[in-house]
Amino acid sequence: MKKKSLKDKVAIVTGGGRGLGEALCQGMAKEGALVIPWDIDRVNVQKSANTLHTINPSAGLYHTIDITSEEEVKKAVNDVLTTYRKIDILIANAGILESHEITEFPANAWRKVLEVNLVGYFLCAKYVAIPMKRQRYGTIIQINSKSGKKGSYKNSAYAASKFGGIGLTQSIALELAEYGIRVNAVCPGNLLDSPLWQESLFEQYAKKWGVTPEEVRKKYLNQVPMQRPCTYQDVLNVVLFLASDSAGYMTGQAINVTGGQEMR
Repeated sequence: MKKKSLKDKVAIVTGGGRGLGEALCQGMAKEGALVIPWDIDRVNVQKSANTLHTINPSAGLYHTIDITSEEEVKKAVNDVLTTYRKIDILIANAGILESHEITEFPANAWRKVLEVNLVGYFLCAKYVAIPMKRQRYGTIIQINSKSGKKGSYKNSAYAASKFGGIGLTQSIALELAEYGIRVNAVCPGNLLDSPLWQESLFEQYAKKWGVTPEEVRKKYLNQVPMQRPCTYQDVLNVVLFLASDSAGYMTGQAINVTGGQEMR
C-alpha cells in the first residue's frame, strides 16, 4: 500500500467550508492529514467537518471564524493546539472578490478585499508561526491567483491583495527559513466551474459586457493555451506536493497552475 504523504499531519484550511477550500480539505484528509476547516459560514464549515470525520474518524474539529479578527484567529489556533498539540500545515485559502471600474470602486469594498485576502492571511500566518517556530517545522501555503502575477481588468482590489500576498509569502519565507518552516504560494488560473464563477462572476461579467454567460466562459477559455479551465484537482496536486516532505527544499515560491496562461 502506498504511504500517505501527509499521515498524521495537522492542517488548518481557511475558507474550508465550500468550493476549492472544501476540496483541499478532503484531498489532504485522504492523504492522512487531520484537517481543521475554518470558515465564516457556520453551516458550510460544519458540513465540511462532518465529511472529513467520515474520511478520518480522528478529525472533526472546525471553527466558524472571521479571519480578519486577530482575537478570533488567536483563539482558534490555541484551540487547535489544545486538541492536537501541534500545527504542521496552514492552507490560507479564504478570499473574496469584488469587481468594479476604478472610478466607481467603493472605498469600503476595496478595503474589505484587502482586509480578507491580505490581512487575514497575515493574521493566520502570524499565529500558526508561533507553534511552528517552537516545533522548528511547518509549512504555510497561500492560495493566491494568476492575478498575483499580472494586473486584472476591473479587479484592482483583488489583484492588489494577491500581489501583496506574494510579497508577504516571500518575506515570511525569509524570516522563517531558519526555523525549518517553508512558505509558498499557489497561483491558480480561472476555476470556471467553482461556485464563485457559477453563482456570481459569469452573470456579473455578462451583464457588464452585454454578452451571454456562455460567451464569457468562451472568452476566458480562449486565453488558456491548454484550452480548459483550472480544476480543484489541478490545485490540489500542487498543494499536496508543497505540503509534503518532497518539497523540502522549496520556499518563497509562487507556483503557477494556469494551463500556460501565466508563465512568470
